[in-house]
Amino acid sequence: MTQAMATLKEQLQPQHTALLVIDMQNDFCAQGGYMQRERNYDVSFADEVAGNIEVLVGDAREAGAHVVWVHSHYDFKYLSASHKAKRQREGCCLEGSWGAQPYRVLPGADEMVIYKHHYSGFQGTNLDNWLRARDVRTLVLVGVATNVCVDSTLRDGFFLGYHIVLAEDCVGSNSQVGHAGTLATVNNNIGTVTSSRRIAELLAGRVPA
Repeated sequence: MTQAMATLKEQLQPQHTALLVIDMQNDFCAQGGYMQRERNYDVSFADEVAGNIEVLVGDAREAGAHVVWVHSHYDFKYLSASHKAKRQREGCCLEGSWGAQPYRVLPGADEMVIYKHHYSGFQGTNLDNWLRARDVRTLVLVGVATNVCVDSTLRDGFFLGYHIVLAEDCVGSNSQVGHAGTLATVNNNIGTVTSSRRIAELLAGRVPA
């Protein structure tokens, strides 16, 4: 990837843009899901985030951008020793469970679903190969948690040469400090933080950058 696209208008051409929907799954987002039930995390942000993502997914589809769903399976049989040691107990996003199922927003029948076993959607998956085969150059990231799996995925994407756009109203976390830190880091060092409305307008070619 040698071509530098300096403006957001250049970056958000739908034919080379992919919307990555990260970890919108029950165990991360739902009342009664693993994070709320086992760790007492506040997941009240998830409904608003899911609603905003649903709108942006529809806009991306209409514009002709790629939509890719990145979901976690954290069964211990898939995890590294260090990851298991940090988690301590198995139970989050187990393959085939209700907790691993999508939360509110659903992949289309013809859309790619990537299953990951690390925080980053690129680690140990074919996501990079899939994107490169379709000449994707820009990644728009949405989902949860802003400061964990969204952050890890966007950093790896940036290191691999993709332009990074973070939809600020389509990401969330139980940690407001972590959420704010990722937004600041992306804005200062990695890519662009902007609203889903502006992203949709640029994908549709309705406004200048």
